[in-house]
Amino acid sequence: MYLLIIVVFSAVCLLVAYRVYGRLLAWRFQLDPEAETPAVQLRDDLDYVPIEPKFLLSQHFSAIAAAGPIVGPILAGVMFGWLPALLWILAGSIFIGGVHDMGSLVASIRHKARSIAEVVREHMSPLSYILFLIFIWIALVYIVVAFTDIVASSFIGTQTLENGMTVTGAGIASSSLLYLALPIVMGVLLKFTKLSLNWATIMFLPLVGVAIWVGQYIPFDLAALFNLEETSAHKVWDVVLLAYCFAASLVPMWLLLQPRGHLGGYFLYIALGGGMIGLILGGETATYPAFTGWYSAAGDPLAPILFITIACGACSGFHSIIASGTTSKQLRRETDAKAVGYGAMLLEGMVAVVSLCCVMMVTPQAATALQGKPNFIYAQGIGSFLGVIGIPASFGISFGLLAFTTFVYDTLDVCTRLGRYILQELTGWSGSFGRWATTALTAGAPLFFVTQTVTDAQGKVVPAWRLFWGLFGASNQLLAALSLLGVTVWLWRTYRARWVWLVAGLPTLLMYVMSTWALLRFARVGFVQEGHWSVPTSPVPWVAVILVGLAGLVFVEALRVLLGGGQPPRRREPEVVAATAG
Repeated sequence: MYLLIIVVFSAVCLLVAYRVYGRLLAWRFQLDPEAETPAVQLRDDLDYVPIEPKFLLSQHFSAIAAAGPIVGPILAGVMFGWLPALLWILAGSIFIGGVHDMGSLVASIRHKARSIAEVVREHMSPLSYILFLIFIWIALVYIVVAFTDIVASSFIGTQTLENGMTVTGAGIASSSLLYLALPIVMGVLLKFTKLSLNWATIMFLPLVGVAIWVGQYIPFDLAALFNLEETSAHKVWDVVLLAYCFAASLVPMWLLLQPRGHLGGYFLYIALGGGMIGLILGGETATYPAFTGWYSAAGDPLAPILFITIACGACSGFHSIIASGTTSKQLRRETDAKAVGYGAMLLEGMVAVVSLCCVMMVTPQAATALQGKPNFIYAQGIGSFLGVIGIPASFGISFGLLAFTTFVYDTLDVCTRLGRYILQELTGWSGSFGRWATTALTAGAPLFFVTQTVTDAQGKVVPAWRLFWGLFGASNQLLAALSLLGVTVWLWRTYRARWVWLVAGLPTLLMYVMSTWALLRFARVGFVQEGHWSVPTSPVPWVAVILVGLAGLVFVEALRVLLGGGQPPRRREPEVVAATAG
């Protein structure tokens, strides 16, 4: 089958979903274009800043679209074939992930741009709030672990192309460092000069292309510089990236987060557009099997593993933290929530489809050989797509790898910053000490995991991200279930309508079942060895048990509230619906 058919089918499905289901959600949520959002009401030009939806969409998309929509589809495609992965991406992003993201965003703006955890506290109980915060912090730690380690793997080694040219990890590292310097300069110019955002974009976006091109000529090779083996260099890059997370989460948002998110959003659009053009013009066919079986080569069952391997791209609990943490404080009008919340999730679904196409076009032998390097599978696919329009393969692959790291940078420092907020809320630590101490704890916990030497069942050393990816996916999906649970309780207490159970309740139940099922499998594998109970040395089964326990307690609190009745908040006037249905 031609990849073009698959891509066009996916794009049409997502576009129709945006126009139809997105409109339905906007009507059900009673989005009011005249309502004063927290960004307008509490404007301080620091945290609360109303901005145009096209700019907010770029920033939000850049923050939520991390390595998940690349790594997850590639891993799942190799494990079970591309068809189950494609079906979950489309159905998940339309009916679960989009509802989750938009619901979290609207819930936040209806509660003065407070976090989804605080929405849970208001509509459930203080205990639910504390449990939710602890769960979020643990989930954020494992997001940082998985994404830090997989980015570090892009900065080492050498990829030899079919034409004999090479792309070095050290060159990607140089391009990456140059890319991080650009938004800092851009932020300073925007802050202290009269340079407009449009002109800054025109100036700095082409410089990202220059950074990609120059990087291969000025490689920053830690292995050669300090005479290290690749494994040791990998761990050093882990430490360097976590140090970046520490620093980036403390600097003002205008200096790095906002300009990098703006540039990164456009860069990701270019990556998505380039992939689409290559797929349209390239005439590639799907050579990888559509379905390889109900079990992977390693013995993992399709359910629940497919649903937690592909997290971002179908549904991601991390999105609720972004939507209710920073995006809700910048939403100009309530009606913008459809484009920013629902639309960005569908865009991420399209990123996942393009990533999946990178698996479809390779042979089973090649996919198996590169299964441990999904970033290179993605980069080779993007390089092949861009080659259709005359871009050299070495530049195309470098572009793909930098696009991959760009996805992740936005997530790493946002996760660390949000982890700081959560620990400060839990501990009450404030001032400079509170900021530095909680940031150190949030970045320090992943440091413990990424510096460990991890082996598989055969005793072979494997990257840390590969061991923790399943735990990241399951915890992320369970976080989505908890966020959807909070949205469901809020919607039910607000509207008392049966549509709430269909729109939000069923997705909550599905995500709860799949994620807890996966976590219990991880726990069983760790605690039961050859039919006997044992004490696992790996942290994965221990963390799995803790997460299931926390999620179970929150679920019990939700049932207590839902079954206990009580007076719901005052319902919005029904006349608003007619004015806001568009």
